[in-house]
Amino acid sequence: MNRRELLAGVGAGALVGTATRAYQSADTYRNPVYDHVFPDPDVLRVESTYYAYGTYHQWASGPVERQLVPVLRSSNLVDWEPVGPAFEAAPPWSRYRGLWAPGVGRRGGRTLLYYSDAEFGAENPGVGVATAPDPTGPFEPRGGLFRSEPVGVPNSIDPMLFEGGHPYLFWGSHRGSYGVRLADDGLSTAGEKFQIAGEGVEAPYVVERDGCFYFFGSRGTCCAGAESTYHVVTGRAEQLRGPYRNRDGERLTADGATGTTILQSSETFRAPGHCAVVCDAQGGWWLLYHAYVAGKAWVGDTPRRVLMLDRLRWRDGWPVVGEDGTPSRVGKVPPASHSYSA
Repeated sequence: MNRRELLAGVGAGALVGTATRAYQSADTYRNPVYDHVFPDPDVLRVESTYYAYGTYHQWASGPVERQLVPVLRSSNLVDWEPVGPAFEAAPPWSRYRGLWAPGVGRRGGRTLLYYSDAEFGAENPGVGVATAPDPTGPFEPRGGLFRSEPVGVPNSIDPMLFEGGHPYLFWGSHRGSYGVRLADDGLSTAGEKFQIAGEGVEAPYVVERDGCFYFFGSRGTCCAGAESTYHVVTGRAEQLRGPYRNRDGERLTADGATGTTILQSSETFRAPGHCAVVCDAQGGWWLLYHAYVAGKAWVGDTPRRVLMLDRLRWRDGWPVVGEDGTPSRVGKVPPASHSYSA
């Protein structure tokens, strides 16, 4: 029995969990939509099925069975079941303790998975890449795209794939957010890096809507339980490469400038952040992100960051989350045009 079969059978305990139903009623749901540890999510829609990918990190000091990048599947962004892990073994290119903050996409009929090879205090983290025919993997490691020192960007983690006519990778964590054009197959860089945001923000996510490009990022601290200060900010640009500006017109690369805050803590849900943006089959926009449930912020020594979902609306050309910019407790289930076969 390989690692993938073992984890599928045992569910990897409280840190991974099993399929969970988050419905309040037939057409509404309660947050969190996956009430288990699942930090730093990215999401991929293939036809009408969604796949979510999360961070792997070995927090415990002793041996704990963890998934090497957990993968979930859903037909509606609400009901999620584990179908991973992405890797059967750590990629040979990896040298650090964690496989953090995966970014995913599809090109040429295969799934591309970018991962952060990192740990806290890593001197030379980087972004690696792997591929698989199926979004559930297992993924074949294809080496590294770059590390911090050669590319000249400290803390080179948190990759995100932008899929336009040409693929671009965005990345960065508190030392500037950057982008670079990739080769058409997504397995190597094909240009020089460019900066889209300054220091103090991480996990860049870029989408295009109605001829504008929108930057989403997270500011604050992520991993101190309910004391974390994470929150989501945004900026807007007329070109993919920027300049990105907040609602006050300040460039996000300017000293002291920050994005406009669109999602922050509530009494129930703390430190929301590291978001991914996805459209449903009918064109509705949604934000997946992690947060802490107040009073349930830890599993042993592991920060209990759970998977959350909120509708992303647009007002006057800017994204808005929820009714008051905090995580919702209850929402309307996104449309599902089919159910996948188990």
